[in-house]
Amino acid sequence: MAIVATNLKRGQCIKYEGDRGVVLGLEHRTPGKGNALIAATIRSFNTGKTKTIRFASSEKVDIVETDRQKLEFSYAEPGIYNFMDMQTYDNIALADEFVGDSKNFLKEGQEVEVLFIEGAAVSIDLPSTVELEVTESSEGIKGDTANNPTKPATLETGLIVQVPLFVKPGDKLKISTEESSYLGRA
Repeated sequence: MAIVATNLKRGQCIKYEGDRGVVLGLEHRTPGKGNALIAATIRSFNTGKTKTIRFASSEKVDIVETDRQKLEFSYAEPGIYNFMDMQTYDNIALADEFVGDSKNFLKEGQEVEVLFIEGAAVSIDLPSTVELEVTESSEGIKGDTANNPTKPATLETGLIVQVPLFVKPGDKLKISTEESSYLGRA
């Protein structure tokens, strides 16, 4: 399906210059001479890079059919992460390379939103915070309270974060998925 560039909206997925991407921002420009332009900031699904593309206001832009699905993480096996569609109970397997750093925040039963374009998964959206249990953490040094000291702690997913000295194995922590950092106790 194609639409006129002036009807583009943030969040739409489009085809451009042989690539596919999501529109992050739009700016309508009207130069002193000539036709109006639409400057669209687009993030490529293939490279992950952001680029500004200019379209003439009357130019047609191809919209890509998308589908956002809420999936529940079931389990991981070597090289594959398995998710379940809660509506149809279908199993969806995603490659380790696709899941990437998101694996540091996935635990069984957790819901994530996966964006599919033309039937292929292109991105995983995690919640902004997750609750994870500490599996390993060294003892804090008694009396070391100057300058807000921290120590490394290993979480149930294998992620290592810096935490305050009072955190011990078995504690449940709130972790920011955007910054991979400790936010507080759960």
